[in-house]
Amino acid sequence: MKKLLFFTFLFATSLYASFTGRVVDINTSRPIAGAIISDTNFSVKSDENGSFLIDSKEKVYHIKAYGYRPYTFSSDVNTSTIKLTPIHIKALYLTFWGASNNSKTLKRILKLIDETEANALVVDVKNEYGSTSFWTGFEQANRYGAHKNRTNRNIQKFMKTLKERNIYTIARIVTFKDELQASNNVDYAIKKDSNNTIWRNHDSMAWVDPFDKRAHNYAIAIAEEAAKVGYDEINFDYIRFPAKKGLKFSKQNNLKNRIKAIEEFLDLAQERLRKYGVFISVDTYGNICWAKDDNGIGQSVSSLAAHADYLCPMLYPSGFSSGSFYFKYPAKHPYEVVYRSIKKIQDKIPSSRVRPWLQYFKDYTQSKKAYKREEIQKQIKAAEDIGANGWMLWSPSSKYHKEYLRR
Repeated sequence: MKKLLFFTFLFATSLYASFTGRVVDINTSRPIAGAIISDTNFSVKSDENGSFLIDSKEKVYHIKAYGYRPYTFSSDVNTSTIKLTPIHIKALYLTFWGASNNSKTLKRILKLIDETEANALVVDVKNEYGSTSFWTGFEQANRYGAHKNRTNRNIQKFMKTLKERNIYTIARIVTFKDELQASNNVDYAIKKDSNNTIWRNHDSMAWVDPFDKRAHNYAIAIAEEAAKVGYDEINFDYIRFPAKKGLKFSKQNNLKNRIKAIEEFLDLAQERLRKYGVFISVDTYGNICWAKDDNGIGQSVSSLAAHADYLCPMLYPSGFSSGSFYFKYPAKHPYEVVYRSIKKIQDKIPSSRVRPWLQYFKDYTQSKKAYKREEIQKQIKAAEDIGANGWMLWSPSSKYHKEYLRR
């Protein structure tokens, strides 16, 4: 009996192998502390010397470290020193309709990236309506027709084009705002409390209930499809409750429950996306940096910092009301808006894990200020001065000017 137990133990332990390594910066050889090393099922972190040990029956591992490109390696490598490449994200937004191999928008943006400081793209993978920009293997979404309006007929070619240029790729997933999913799943669509019919906001789009795990699984399944084709990062937008009263949810709509629902979504996303080694970022309103609660939508800096890799507040100066920052027209003070907002949350999340969305459109408030090179560069400078993890420019039409971006 003792021999049987001994051999059973040997067999069980032989299924696992230990890999000991050290993570360093490729340029400086300095150790990288806190790097996350993962297989499909679990993760470990490197210590202050960059060292780690992972026990796994798998041979392929992924490494994520803030401020570095994601890295995948095999335990068969003949070195235990893993060198990561730093990157300061300078991203342009590419619309759903522009994410086509043959679009003029894509060609213009690729030329801009060749000629300016831009080095990353945020690409719509699932939009507000619920359409996916390419055909995915997610059968449920395809049954609803999510693929019918797809703009990309060859996602492999698209990703190859971006990777050949060493472009950092970010997949934007609109999360709980989803007309297709909601209209096909009335039981967990958000409804009006008054008459129990599906609620749609000002742009006639329905939402799914952020409390419902089916809504969680749906968005994450599409995120997995983006990870499978090679995106470096998954960016969840509309990962919140609608800022509207009089709506009906499956749970009591209070601060504690809202925060918990968003955290549970992100925990599940981290678990399901672990095997792909992608970063996870979360878009928020800009005023999250100044709010004392969750703004009624389930988002707070502290909770998101504990469950996502990067925080991406929309720090559009036009989004702040008159009087904010003691300015009558915040849109006339782009540097101060961005700098002070990130500074405000440094005690909750390091600036190196904050990557703001910046305004690349005309001020829509009373000042009507045009946003040109000076305004764009002031926002960029503020993000750089405060030590942010780069920036992302939001142009609704994906139209950018070479002279507004530095080389």
